Amino acid sequence: MTLAEILASLFPQGHAVAVREGLVTGTGPFGDGPMHVVGVDGDTPLGVDGALVLSRAVLNAVRAGDRAPILVAVDSDSQRMSRRDELLGLNECLAHLAKALLLADRSGHPTIGLIYGHSAAGAFIATALATRVLAALPGANPSVMDLPSVARVTKLPLDTLEEMAKSTPVFAPGLDNMVAAGAVHVVLDPDRPLGGQIRAVIDTMEAEDVRDRLGAERGGRPVAHTVAAAVADQARLG
Repeated sequence: MTLAEILASLFPQGHAVAVREGLVTGTGPFGDGPMHVVGVDGDTPLGVDGALVLSRAVLNAVRAGDRAPILVAVDSDSQRMSRRDELLGLNECLAHLAKALLLADRSGHPTIGLIYGHSAAGAFIATALATRVLAALPGANPSVMDLPSVARVTKLPLDTLEEMAKSTPVFAPGLDNMVAAGAVHVVLDPDRPLGGQIRAVIDTMEAEDVRDRLGAERGGRPVAHTVAAAVADQARLG
């Protein structure tokens, strides 16, 4: 689905969501109140300027005090690979965006990521993975790092990594692996209205982060929940 199709399905009565230079901001009617929408469209790389624009939109939603849902729609490239962005502190700006989304969540806004295209690396982490739950549409292609990049970093042969990826979803790219690892909570049905499906995601949203549990249940992270429980027990014991 394109962003225009997604917005039409979510807001059949119209909306005030705009896309400027690949950055998505605005609102639409959702139930008895608004839904705030931010995101990246058109496989656009996310740089310093874009991260700050999206952060401002999220913080303005928090300042509004309406506790309305915030949808983060994602079809991005990775972070913008330019000297300017690196010198201006791209890592800090991406972290600022992720923290703005975490603040929104802590302030009572349900935060829902929706990946419908590509996304990778820092842009994926600072947008889709920074929300409380992440939904996807068929055809989405997320990755934290693609396998050729993993090969360059680890010095392992690409064919070895491709073989490992068949049984180790936790680092492998692609929608199916992200679902198995628990990073993607649910894949939506594009043939049904998205508003009701997103409402169901919000209504079943749990108070804590359950990605480790989902990954364990789906076979993609067999020890994650056990490790998380051990860390929590250690923290309680001081």
